[in-house]
Amino acid sequence: MTDGTDTIDVSGYSFEKAVAELESIVARLERGDVALDESIAIYERGEALKKHCEKLLNAAESRIEKIRLDRSGKPQGVEPLDGE
Repeated sequence: MTDGTDTIDVSGYSFEKAVAELESIVARLERGDVALDESIAIYERGEALKKHCEKLLNAAESRIEKIRLDRSGKPQGVEPLDGE
């Protein structure tokens, strides 16, 4: 079986829309009332949505900055968040 996630375009989805659809897919698969072929197709769509969400989260994480404080505790500037 080939990985069909490359042909499923979810790149325009917001994080919230992708998560909502992914939750819907998980619920359908957990119910178990979907035919095998359809289960495979929606599973592949779920994989594409998961990868898209991970990409969006990684991009958001790289944009987050932490505030530097001076000795008196006042904000002095920002620096990139350490990837821990």
